[in-house]
Amino acid sequence: MKGLTLPPLMSAEEVAGDPLAAACARAQEGCDAGLMCWTIAPTRIEAALVFAPEVSLSRAMEMLPLCGVGLQNALGALSPPEVAVQLGWDGTIFVNGARCGALRVRASDSDAGQVPDWLVIGMSLRLSLGAVDPGATPDDTALAEEGCADIPPDLLLEAWARHTLNWIGRWETDGAQPLYAEWRGLVPDLGTTVTRDGRAGTFLGVDESFGMLLRGDDATHLIPLTTLLEPVT
Repeated sequence: MKGLTLPPLMSAEEVAGDPLAAACARAQEGCDAGLMCWTIAPTRIEAALVFAPEVSLSRAMEMLPLCGVGLQNALGALSPPEVAVQLGWDGTIFVNGARCGALRVRASDSDAGQVPDWLVIGMSLRLSLGAVDPGATPDDTALAEEGCADIPPDLLLEAWARHTLNWIGRWETDGAQPLYAEWRGLVPDLGTTVTRDGRAGTFLGVDESFGMLLRGDDATHLIPLTTLLEPVT
């Protein structure tokens, strides 16, 4: 497959293994921000974007919902109009109400108040269920099962990069409010009862840093986005 064509200031590196692990390794080596490590398999597409934050980790974590909105915009532009792409607060990607992929996040530092040297957002999407019977996993789906089999995976990655870069520009210029307004309309479980970090309650919304506001029986609890950080291996 040909290489990806990405916007200026971004670069692409095809990898044989896990793009998230590869991007973290390249970030530790001091690569430039804007690197996308990627791989395309018969049933799955995976990629990871490297960021070099200039803000504290608590703010930099906003790249998780931002990358989700970028992906939703990319899929929305390439998929049939009846396809609904939604985002879970935890990075889950839903297509027509079923899980189709996920966003993950790792960073050089876990201190919410410190500026991390780097932050990496990983993305995975199922292209096909392969030999799995769709009826056996009704809560899980793939793009091919939802009328998106004709979307070229490389074009989807390129579109994700473009839309994400556009949202980064808006975030830097206008702050998080436009991002929040777009993201809020894509989250299916706002106002419903959810369980997170062992707490059950009503998902009221998010604070100014996209931390989950969870109203329980006794109080409203704040669950920061930093709780979604994965350890760097």
